[in-house]
Amino acid sequence: MSVFTTLSLDEVRQWLTPFQVGELLTLRGIAAGITNTNYFVETTQARFVLTVFEKNDFDELPYFVNLMTHLSHHGLLCPRPIVDANGVALQRLHGKPALMVSCLQGTDVSQPNLTQIEAVADTLARMHLAGLSFHAQSHNQRGQGWRVMTAQQVLPKLAPVQQYLLQEELEFQHGLDLSGLPHGVIHGDLFRDNVLFDGDRLGGFIDFYYACHDVLAYDVAIAVNDWCVDSHGDLQDEKLAVFMNAYQAVRPFVASEKTHWPALLRRAALRFWLSRLYDFYYPLAGELTHAKDPAHFERILLHRKALT
Repeated sequence: MSVFTTLSLDEVRQWLTPFQVGELLTLRGIAAGITNTNYFVETTQARFVLTVFEKNDFDELPYFVNLMTHLSHHGLLCPRPIVDANGVALQRLHGKPALMVSCLQGTDVSQPNLTQIEAVADTLARMHLAGLSFHAQSHNQRGQGWRVMTAQQVLPKLAPVQQYLLQEELEFQHGLDLSGLPHGVIHGDLFRDNVLFDGDRLGGFIDFYYACHDVLAYDVAIAVNDWCVDSHGDLQDEKLAVFMNAYQAVRPFVASEKTHWPALLRRAALRFWLSRLYDFYYPLAGELTHAKDPAHFERILLHRKALT
């Protein structure tokens, strides 16, 4: 989450007119994240999060709105889209799509304990099961085509050893056949800054805008690569065991997921190495924005390759 589109109190007050959410009191930009513009909106009734989408078109967004609504109805702790008097959630602001959702309790944690890791894994598994009854599908915005295109853009910026690593991993991932693995709704970005906690109590998952239909175990690998590592990107055995045991207590892995697990950890590392490289070399101008260090996921990819 970041601020690329600057909003004023007056224009947000006017934008809120069709919603029955009380009078606007405060408006504050959110600095975390790197893709969309986000503000905390506090009214006389409640606190909300307002997102202005910088890259998505209107026709791409109903999937995310409907998914969050579906998961909320199934008891998952996630943002609930707020609709206007006509039942419409998506609106236009500064000529861009905009959505307001409920604000969950808690804050993100930088050093999660085992209780928190267990809660995340359990909730992720329950999200995957709840997603099986969500029949809309959306392609992965960060799939094979994106990997190839983004690699072409960042390759000239890299040192020869990095170029070799990237090209070798692209070839390895392109040769994988994951069609037989269980597919369904994945979050796609379940990092520590996208989960809220109030102490050890899970507040909920946020930022569903990379959600899509893909391999469920890939979503687990994305989470493990952030929740179960040390500062160098090495997997921590105790954290990994707690995460995987909690997840599989709800949705056990099938044999094909176990077989492809090391490759999925590599794919998850590649995805975020590429996105961080792109954001580092081609930053989008905006207020309160920051690019995350791509070297962290380069190290993670090297560590995961060493496991195979």
